[in-house]
Amino acid sequence: MTKAVLFDLDGTLADTAHDLGYALNRQRIARGLAPLPIEIIRTEASAGARGLLGLGLNLKPGDMGYDETRAEFLDFYAEHLCRETCLFPGVAELLEQLDARRLPWGIVTNKPARFTIPLMLELGLSNRAACIVSGGDTAHSKPHPAPLLAASGAMSIAPGDCIYLGDDIRDVQASLAAGMEPVVARYGYLGSVSPPESWGARYLIDQPQELLGYL
Repeated sequence: MTKAVLFDLDGTLADTAHDLGYALNRQRIARGLAPLPIEIIRTEASAGARGLLGLGLNLKPGDMGYDETRAEFLDFYAEHLCRETCLFPGVAELLEQLDARRLPWGIVTNKPARFTIPLMLELGLSNRAACIVSGGDTAHSKPHPAPLLAASGAMSIAPGDCIYLGDDIRDVQASLAAGMEPVVARYGYLGSVSPPESWGARYLIDQPQELLGYL
């Protein structure tokens, strides 16, 4: 029996692609490059700064200037953290149903707390989440199971009694390593690595409220 639900943030709970893309396109425009359309940005939005800088500026960790460009990107993003970001359609209703059932829910994201905490506050969810585990809160990030195990520990609920909903292959890998049931949010960003049906999750949903069928 499911006793708690954990969510990834970007691409699962909240649609943050427009604001992440705004920061990236500011960098591109400053370098004389045309802005990228949101449809292209969405595919890498769950990969954070690393994925977006690779997409938009062809930079990867270790390249000359990567650290400075990453810092600039993060500063730009922090300036407009919730300019267009909103919950995905159906998420608010899903959270209301979980609250009505007294099922605790929380957030596990690789997004640094610098952004996660104020964003959750802007979305009006800070006081409702049973736990919030951000990037940097544990020694390892997803796909390592440490963040998910930290979340289940914070709620005092066994990992095997938790469901984790995410939109990236790393979410499934982290879930399986932690002993949790992964569910793929097919409405999310999904990335471009491989089709979500091949990630190893038994359950995939096209709308947030479909998750209720697996509780």
